[in-house]
Amino acid sequence: MSAVQKVGIVGSGIGGLTLAALLADAGLDVEVLEKAAGPSVLGSGITLQGNALRVLRGLGIWPQLQEKGFPFDTLGLRAPDPEATVIAVLDDVRVGGEDLPATLGMPRAELAAVVRDRAAKAGAEIRYGTVVSGLEQTEDAVHVSTTSGEELRYDLLVGADGLNSAVRSAIGIQDRPRRTGMGIWRAFVPRPAEVIRTDLYYGGRAYIAGYCPTGPDTMYAYLVEDAQERHGADGPAVMGELAAGYGGPWRQIRQSLDGTANVNYTHFTTHLVEGPWHRGRVVLLGDAAHSCPPTIAQGAAMAVEDAAVLADELVRAEAFEDAVLTRYWQRRLPRARTVVDASVQLGQWILDGKRDGDVPGLMQLVSDTVKVPV
Repeated sequence: MSAVQKVGIVGSGIGGLTLAALLADAGLDVEVLEKAAGPSVLGSGITLQGNALRVLRGLGIWPQLQEKGFPFDTLGLRAPDPEATVIAVLDDVRVGGEDLPATLGMPRAELAAVVRDRAAKAGAEIRYGTVVSGLEQTEDAVHVSTTSGEELRYDLLVGADGLNSAVRSAIGIQDRPRRTGMGIWRAFVPRPAEVIRTDLYYGGRAYIAGYCPTGPDTMYAYLVEDAQERHGADGPAVMGELAAGYGGPWRQIRQSLDGTANVNYTHFTTHLVEGPWHRGRVVLLGDAAHSCPPTIAQGAAMAVEDAAVLADELVRAEAFEDAVLTRYWQRRLPRARTVVDASVQLGQWILDGKRDGDVPGLMQLVSDTVKVPV
C-alpha cells in the first residue's frame, strides 16, 4: 500500500495531468481540481524535448504524440536578412535516448487532450469549475474549501497551479516569479512547407525570431523583444511589424498574421523555491515550484519530470512521513536549478549583447544533466 490513498491535484496543466495518470495507475484515488469551466482549446504550440518525451512514453501515449506532433532532430541558425541565409544546421541532442527524437513540437491543446484522456482512462477524475478558496491541514489530512461551498478531504494536496500558484501562497511560501527583462510574442499559424525544424534568427528588429513545427499543417512562430506592457495591443499588427525584414518562411508567416491569428504576449519570468517544496501534506509541482524563460525549452519537461519523481516517492513509501516529500524535493532541486539558471543566463547574455558567453558549454551542461533519467 502506498503512503497516501486519496490525492487532490490543483491544476490541469501537463505536470498535474501526468501526475494524475501515474498515481491513478498505481491504484490511488485522484481528483484534479481545475478552475476553468472546461478543457482549453486555445493556446499556441509547445516544444517537448527528449527528457519530457521519455516520461510521457512511460504513460504509453507515445503513438498519439507522434501522430499529432512533429518530430525533428536538428536546429537551424539563420541570418536576419531578406534571404534568411542559413548559417548552420546543427544536430540536436537526443536527451531522451536514441530511440526518441531530440524534439517534438505539438499544439498545446492537443498535448493536454492526450494526457488528460490518459489520466481519465486510468481512473482520475477531473473536476472543472472547481476553485480552491481555502485549505486547512490536520495530522492526517488536507481539508479543501471551494468557492461553490464544497468541503473536500485528501491525504495529500498537490499544487500544480502554475506560476501564480494559489496553493503556494496558501502554505506560506513567499517565492514569486520575477521578470527577466524580455517579452515574447507567439502566434499559432499554418506551417509553410519549408519549416521542418526550429530555426533561430538572432538580431533584426527582435532579439530572437524563431518558429517550431507542431504538426502536418501547423506551427508556432515567436519574436523576443525587450519586455513591454503590451496588454491591449493589436497583437497580429505589432508582431507583423516586428517580423518585417526576416526572410524565408517569415514571408508566409507575416501573411498569416491577420485579424484571425491566435497571437499572445507574455513576459519572461523566473523563480525557484530553494527551500522544501512542501508544508505538511501540501506539496508543489512544476511552475508552482520553479519556472524559467523559454530560452532552452525545458519548462514542460521539468513539470513532467517532477510528476514522475513525486509519483515514484509516493508509491514506494509504505507510510506518509515528511521524509517522503523531502526526498522528492532533494531529487528535483539540483536539476531544476541547473535548468533555471541556464535559461536565465542565456537570456541575460542576449540582453547584455555579450557575444563571448559560453553558449555551447551552457547547452552541454543542460544536455548532460537532463540526459540522466529521473
